Amino acid sequence: MSQHFEVHPQNPQPRLLKQAAQILRDGGVAAVPTDSSYALVCRLDDKAAAENLRRIRQVDDKHHLTLLCRDLSELAHFARVDNRQYRLLKLGTPGPFTFILEATKEVPRRLSHPSRRTIGLRVPDHKVTQELLSQFGEPLLATTLIAPGETEPLNDAAEIRARFEKVLQAVVDAGACPMQPTTVIDLSGDEPVLTRLGRGDPARLGL
Repeated sequence: MSQHFEVHPQNPQPRLLKQAAQILRDGGVAAVPTDSSYALVCRLDDKAAAENLRRIRQVDDKHHLTLLCRDLSELAHFARVDNRQYRLLKLGTPGPFTFILEATKEVPRRLSHPSRRTIGLRVPDHKVTQELLSQFGEPLLATTLIAPGETEPLNDAAEIRARFEKVLQAVVDAGACPMQPTTVIDLSGDEPVLTRLGRGDPARLGL
């Protein structure tokens, strides 16, 4: 049974986010709001939690999971970034963009793409997510909350609770989010490649 944390979207209560962060530390999977839609999140280094997250979404190991980071200083720990890539990252963060980058050895092999050794990284522009990341103290493993067999992400916390409360340990409810996934830019090759057009405008990156 999931715990429900109703927080203010602009001034989230630290006490509630501290409790949600502890659930994640204890191996839970939570639904949290972002600047694109709700997302499923768990601890990066918890194998069982990551497997549970994939099971809820019904995706295999070829599905790119994303690291939610507070800022670009955390990105460098998990991805190899050159000056050209960093300039694009600065233009798109914080914001509704996911960047595919070459993973460093700090990323467990089971979490990166099995054949390409890449990882998705993003810095969300959402007060609640940022405060939760601060309380948690490290990046969270994440994937867009799209119900199995569907194509649209979920943005209503009450619906998420009704449909997933038996498999989630927490729902952080900050009201409705947008219903578009992030725009995905693959920076792992020689040139940036737009792999999914979502809420982020590629023109912001000069693409």
